[in-house]
Amino acid sequence: MRDITQQLGQVPGYRTFAVSRGGLGQGQGRPVQLVIGGGTYEKLKEWRDIILEKARENPGLTGLDADYRETKPQLEVVVNRERAADLGISMLQIGRTLETMLGFRRVTTYVEEGEEYNVILEVQDSQKDTPSELGGLYVRSERTGMLSALSGLVEVKEFADSATRNRFNRLRAITIEANLAEDYPLGEALEYLENLVREEIGAESVISFKGQSREYRDSSGELLVTFGLSLVIVFLTLAAQFESFVHPLVILTTVPLAVAGALLGLVLTGSRLNVYSQIGISMLIGLAAKNGILIVEFANQLRDEGVAFRDALLEAASRRLRPVLMTSVSTAISAIQLKLNKCAGKESRFTIGGVIFAGVLLATFFTLFLVPAFYNWLGRYTRSPEAVSRDLSQLEQRHP
Repeated sequence: MRDITQQLGQVPGYRTFAVSRGGLGQGQGRPVQLVIGGGTYEKLKEWRDIILEKARENPGLTGLDADYRETKPQLEVVVNRERAADLGISMLQIGRTLETMLGFRRVTTYVEEGEEYNVILEVQDSQKDTPSELGGLYVRSERTGMLSALSGLVEVKEFADSATRNRFNRLRAITIEANLAEDYPLGEALEYLENLVREEIGAESVISFKGQSREYRDSSGELLVTFGLSLVIVFLTLAAQFESFVHPLVILTTVPLAVAGALLGLVLTGSRLNVYSQIGISMLIGLAAKNGILIVEFANQLRDEGVAFRDALLEAASRRLRPVLMTSVSTAISAIQLKLNKCAGKESRFTIGGVIFAGVLLATFFTLFLVPAFYNWLGRYTRSPEAVSRDLSQLEQRHP
């Protein structure tokens, strides 16, 4: 996009922008879309000019533009009310004359052979091409009945205005759009523009976002909620499986380490926290928990067989070392394929692959030490899952 924009920018007489198709069903458009709402379009135009002038100082924003452009030539007819009143000509007469001569007006209908037809008054197109044609129009005075030239009653002003006047959330609004320079994150761009509006305009304006910017803000705000719900669901599932609230807590101690590894992977690869990295972090909850499940589950099985607590823990940690390493290494290798893939959409897969690769490796390394340590600390106060069944069997044997 950057190369195409530079090449097309060398063509004189044109303003060109390369626009990419958005991901996740967002359609087409630029990634940065800041909406400024206010009371009048005149005020919005002033704010637009201020923001565009200041934003061009930021090298991370390219192709700055707004959807309100004064490119459509228009004419404004200003009536001299005092002169019209002196001549006994009302505003209604002037408006009707302009409507009829410069546009058209339906005055009546007639019926012929059972069909009703409209009678429309209008002049030929050649008689209303230029503002000078107003000199040939006349309006009659209600008081004297005399005709007066319309050119002596009105003044024509030429100006340019936008072809469309948009609204957003029922407010008059102007959207400022921009592309991002390489390695400039969308979150920093939105924060920069929002602070710029607050500093230069104040609280008088209403700030909103559209397109990819809106999706980014919504998804960023929901990250903590999504992550928290994932933790709760995994915790409750493990609690039902192990019939204990302590064992799931031991298993989930590796999740913060997996998240730390994911953030480290983002830093090392130069990626940013976006929708795709958030998806990868949510996946790490299950990927990191599986290693703890292998150790805790096997230790509980040994305890059910009557092995002492500490002996069961040591044997589970040593015998489950190979399965933990095999599953973790295979997961990390599969994530490398996401990072090395060069086909379309590689940016999103590169981010997810980096998060999974770094998160799984760091979580696996610490799992081998943390899970046995926490199990030794908290698990000794719990009973094995089959302890109740074993006690019932012993009671049945004693009292058949």
